[in-house]
Amino acid sequence: MNRDLSFWLIQGPGWLLTLYLVYAQAIPAFDYQTGVSMGTQEPVEVITGVGVAFWYGFAFGDLVAYIPMLALGLIGCWIGKHWGQIILASAMGISIYWPIVCLAAVASARNAPGWNLQHEAAYWVVLPLISLWGAWGVWRLARSY
Repeated sequence: MNRDLSFWLIQGPGWLLTLYLVYAQAIPAFDYQTGVSMGTQEPVEVITGVGVAFWYGFAFGDLVAYIPMLALGLIGCWIGKHWGQIILASAMGISIYWPIVCLAAVASARNAPGWNLQHEAAYWVVLPLISLWGAWGVWRLARSY
């Protein structure tokens, strides 16, 4: 992959997302309450025990699969390895999928008893951008193959 503008539009946001995921998801995967106190996870009083289990599941999945794939793919792509592009395209596929799942859950739970998410708008601003970046990245990586 050439180091053109699209290369940097994959690498820059990709590394920012990776760093954010380490902070916001990897730490809470070890201790969800730490994530609540850091402000990166919602407390049980806001999203219920089922909501906490759902968000914890994403945190744990990010820790064991998504973060390593994204970082390894970015590194492999950076050093010009074909396997890096394949792994990065896989991670970007996940980047399309998980925000859509989370938005569907937020919308579906909106009127559920005990669900009192006050800052829902932030989800609707940030998550579609991540999905669009992932979709564009998959398309760009496929074109460069």
